Amino acid sequence: MSFTLFPDTRLALARESLAGLSVGDALGAQYFVPGNHPSDLLEARVPDPPWDWTDDTEQACCLVATLAEGDFDRDAFAERLGRYFEPYRGYGPGAVVMLRQIREGLPWPIAAAAVFDGQGSCGNGAAMRAAPLGAWHADSLARAATQGARAAEVTHAHPEGVAGGVAVSVAAAFAAASRLDGHRPDPGQLLRVAAAHTAPSVVRDGLTEAATLRVRLAEAAERLGNGGQATAQDTVPFALWVADRYLEDYPAAVAACVVAGGDVDTTAAIAGGVVAAYTGIDGIPGEWLGHREPLPAWLVADGDE
Repeated sequence: MSFTLFPDTRLALARESLAGLSVGDALGAQYFVPGNHPSDLLEARVPDPPWDWTDDTEQACCLVATLAEGDFDRDAFAERLGRYFEPYRGYGPGAVVMLRQIREGLPWPIAAAAVFDGQGSCGNGAAMRAAPLGAWHADSLARAATQGARAAEVTHAHPEGVAGGVAVSVAAAFAAASRLDGHRPDPGQLLRVAAAHTAPSVVRDGLTEAATLRVRLAEAAERLGNGGQATAQDTVPFALWVADRYLEDYPAAVAACVVAGGDVDTTAAIAGGVVAAYTGIDGIPGEWLGHREPLPAWLVADGDE
């Protein structure tokens, strides 16, 4: 990597990734609504607006707002998560309890460590919000991995949950770096890079397997998982397989996640955030951006789009 990133450029990269994440999240969530058929998306027919986003986007907005202040302050990030979370956005019961505890003043390391009888969460929540953080660190994959772990640990004390956040952060950093270098990565390269920076885990094993898969979408989802279990290990390898395969084609990446089923808002958020880090906001259909529910007023007030 032969470029220097200034703060304004970092924030622009993070915001473009957030746009891709939030549109993927919001569109994916529409397919939990009866009457909306995933197959329609293959023919460019999309649900009627507005497309409400979920907790994936809400948490990613908290992350970007924290990045905008400078170095990533985990206490500030945790405070935002606790202050702004809206349970109806699709948070799981454990996340609702934890974030309420943080809102009420319990230190985040204690709150995160207490969930699931002290095992910590291995859910896909840290991964689903991570792409903008990776785009911010497009000049250093090692830094993206380190910061990805730090951001994940605010809510996910389980190693698999942390691994998911790291893998997505690195993938988005690699995608953004490839864009800035004017380089289209070879098939599987994004997955191999993400695996190389992820600690030994089921997530890393899944990424390694995904890098070798040259199969149809349905088989990839069956072998890697489509997020149906809402764990990092069941979500991240497939979502990044989609991003690797459709890195130049944002609509195709989101459509693949939707058609594969499972936790479609989250897989589409992860893949969408990584792909947008590569394509920029111009890769996202303008109609889709217009259909997405506006981002939170508190984030827009800070200068986001």
